[in-house]
Parts: sequence; structure tokens; C-alpha cells
Amino acid sequence: MWPTRCAICDVPGAVLCDECTGELPYLDWWRACSRCGSPYGRVQCDACNPISLALIGRDDLPFAACASAVMFSPEVSRLVRVFKDQGEQRLAAVMAGLMLRALPPGWPIDAVTYVPATLAAARHRGFDHSELIAREVASGLGTPCEMMLARPRNRDQRGLSGKQRIENLAGRFAPLETESGFRPQHVLLVDDVYTTGATLCAATDALLNSNIKEVRCLTFARV
Repeated sequence: MWPTRCAICDVPGAVLCDECTGELPYLDWWRACSRCGSPYGRVQCDACNPISLALIGRDDLPFAACASAVMFSPEVSRLVRVFKDQGEQRLAAVMAGLMLRALPPGWPIDAVTYVPATLAAARHRGFDHSELIAREVASGLGTPCEMMLARPRNRDQRGLSGKQRIENLAGRFAPLETESGFRPQHVLLVDDVYTTGATLCAATDALLNSNIKEVRCLTFARV
């Protein structure tokens, strides 16, 4: 039996120790773009301007807004890797807690959903990482968590260029009827990492095509 260790510094005691928690590169909401959440895009966004959007095949973002808890860094990369690839599922609650702190007040949210992992990835890991985070976020908000997107068949996005991500995700998401039959109008879409935005855009497209009125996004990390 192994003691619980910090995902970043490996010190025994907690899945993420207090010192590492305090040193994470938290995203400053006052400096971030209020639309896409880019860390330094409050005045002039470097991510959702026409030139940057064209690189992911867009002329506008389909989601109403996006927020993230931390900026991507080697330490954050290690934390995400320990969670997703080494199976430390207890990190879902820790990550969700930090994401809830980054959630702007006043966002209308009827339900929480998530970007589903491929069936192959979920089987390989034994769990769907985004689902675990989303359920923790929904619990913190006191709102239902619903699987609203079918599992895609595309290959892993990691290591792909922006153009390859677009091609990989084209038409890959399809809306699902919720098990409860509930069809919310304002949905919070959860994922672990915002890289180019291609995944969140494709997932949002599918949700909006199912007559959902508005989608807002929340991720743990922002590249």
C-alpha cells in the first residue's frame, strides 16, 4: 500500500499539497478576455480576434464565454497527466474546486455537461476524465450533470497541430438525448484543457444544433 502523494512534488499527504496549490499559475480574471478567457486578452484578445479564429477555421466563437482556472505550465501538465494517464481520480474533486473559484458570478447555468472522451480512451483509462470533473463541478453548483454528447471516434488531440485538430474534430460530436429527458437552455460545458479551442467549438456546435439556447465553457487549464 502506497501513501497518498502530491501529484506535482510527490510529497506524502494529499493528492495536491497546499504549497503546490498555492504556487499554481492562476489565471487573473481581470486580465483575461471576457469572451474566450485568454489569460491576457482583456484589452485586445490574442485568441478570439479574426486572424486567430481563422487558424481554427472560425469567424466567431459558438460559445457565449469561457473561463479557466489556471494557465498551462509544466506543473499543471504533470497534474493533468497524473490525473488522466496515471489514474489518480481523486484529483477530479481538487481540479473542480479550483474551477468553481474561477467561474464568473452571474452565469446562467441550468445543467453541466462535458466533452466526452472517445470510447477507446475511456476504456483504456477506466474512466472518463472530463465526466469526473463535470460531476464534481455540478455537485458544487447544485445543478444536474448530463451526458449530452455522444462519444467521438476521433483520435487523441494531443500532439496535433491546429489544422489537424480541426480536421480531426470535423463533425465528430453528435448530441444525445439526456437520460432524464431534461433539455436545459443554458449549459455549462466542461473540459480539462483549452488548447486551441477547436474541441470546445466543435462540441458547442453539436449542443447548439440540439436547440440549446446558450453554451458557456469552463476548463481547468488554458494553454
